[in-house]
Amino acid sequence: MDFIQQAFKVKHEFWRYLIGSVIVIIGAVIGQIPFTVAALLKAVEKGGSIFSMTEQELMTALEPNLNLFLMLLSFAFALSALFLVVKYLHKQSIREVTTARKKIDWKRIWFAFIFWGIISSSMVLLDYYFSPESYVWNFKLKRFLILAVIAIVLLPIQTSTEEYIFRGYLMQGFGTLAKNRWFPLLMTSFIFGGMHFFNPEVDKLGTLVMVYYIGTGLFLGIITLMDDGMELALGFHAANNLFGALLVSADWTVLQTHSLFKDVSEPGVGFVDIVLPVFVIFPIIIFIFAKVYKWTNWKEKLFGKVVEPLEENYKIIE
Repeated sequence: MDFIQQAFKVKHEFWRYLIGSVIVIIGAVIGQIPFTVAALLKAVEKGGSIFSMTEQELMTALEPNLNLFLMLLSFAFALSALFLVVKYLHKQSIREVTTARKKIDWKRIWFAFIFWGIISSSMVLLDYYFSPESYVWNFKLKRFLILAVIAIVLLPIQTSTEEYIFRGYLMQGFGTLAKNRWFPLLMTSFIFGGMHFFNPEVDKLGTLVMVYYIGTGLFLGIITLMDDGMELALGFHAANNLFGALLVSADWTVLQTHSLFKDVSEPGVGFVDIVLPVFVIFPIIIFIFAKVYKWTNWKEKLFGKVVEPLEENYKIIE
């Protein structure tokens, strides 16, 4: 059975996915309480109110390392809630919501992580080489080491939470509902993009940047469906956020960090921001992954039907 099809083995009624999503949201909200309290106290200390703060002011109210730690904490709560939902509401194993393989392929995760880590870091350093005026050296050893610990521990949890929700849990949920592959691919990509709508980047760059977020969701969904598992998406997403947080930040981005560089250029949406990654880089990466892992039968895996196996072919978990 393939990645979506195996969800028929467990309790897969769509109302369970709706309730499960609500539980995950509640977990995330509980996890946001420490950040909210800290930001509130900081606002009161400055004689203001958290309720009158803009999102950008809220994101920069705290010291960047503390801010990052408290922001990422909510994802740990959300991921814990999701794992509980998968285990007790759906009677499903974490492996089954991760991959169609007999066990999670860590080599795939590490391959995607190292591959994209090298490529994305090289792109930043190349841009710095050709446009040094767009960056300032931001390195301070002590605060960078603290950032590195926080980022290495918690950013993979943040990215894994998003992948498990969209490319795992909801991909299977929408797949068993629609009994095809194109619907969950599109739905999870648009919801994933919509989740980023309130990021400071959208306010600064305009709604056109949503093409990048939705395009990223499509890219991650395609490699998940073609590879019958989330491993490549998990590795790629972790590398993207981790190396990004360590290397470069800007005053207008959602992640404010003590990175090596700070981007001081005037932001704008153009070829490098949308066309290059979504329509050039992502297709090239898909092509490379396809060659490495010998993907075939593209039409069926991306647009085909998801057929529920006959009952005698698997044991239904009551």
